[in-house]
Amino acid sequence: MGRKGKMIEETIDSKYLNETMTLKMYQPETFSPLYKYNICIMQDGNDYFQMGRIATLSDRLHEAEEITNTVFVGIHYKDKFDRREKYHPSGKQNQAYTKFLVNEVVPLLDDILPTYHMGQSRALMGDSLAGTLAFMTALKYPNTFGKVIMQSPYVDETVLDALEYAKDIHGIDIYHTIGTDETDVDTTDGKQMDFVKPNRELNEALKEKGLTYTYYELEDGQHTWKYWQKDMKRLLTTMFDG
Repeated sequence: MGRKGKMIEETIDSKYLNETMTLKMYQPETFSPLYKYNICIMQDGNDYFQMGRIATLSDRLHEAEEITNTVFVGIHYKDKFDRREKYHPSGKQNQAYTKFLVNEVVPLLDDILPTYHMGQSRALMGDSLAGTLAFMTALKYPNTFGKVIMQSPYVDETVLDALEYAKDIHGIDIYHTIGTDETDVDTTDGKQMDFVKPNRELNEALKEKGLTYTYYELEDGQHTWKYWQKDMKRLLTTMFDG
């Protein structure tokens, strides 16, 4: 069965990253400039379209009116090393990538799509390090991004400190999951890490902030797309329920 929506591509010659970045945008079948749309910007974009099956879910959930009008935008990485440089809190290109999102991606989307031009209508979504990037970017720019979806994010002291010192974040709506079996995850730098303990610490810290916050521990969940994909429908209907 073919897709019902439409995939379009745009490129940005980023002055912050000094490279050409591709944006893949999936519009619902009923897309029309007469309506306004929420935007969900996904790092690890190709993974979300392929393994997360976002386009298929978008078709199904829009048709059933289980989510409000949303365009899903995927941005991908070159390789695992490039991904770490851009997404990791201490990555060499992390700050530049954040500026690329805020100053280049958002203005382009607001220009070519009928958006609300409001932070609450823009979501950042990511898994693992991409989830960390989504969270850290929204903490820094809460008026630009009002929704964060992080699936098994990488959490360290830098992330916890960023939350502690963040200002004006009461308007951010957060969806956060971690799998209970994510105790021995292989990281890009060749080490193994327990993701469960720091994510539980982040959960406790977020609960104290008084945000709109949804947290689930996925029973027997591991650090793989098999488990992230299983939660995708609940995630989308929670965050884009209109």
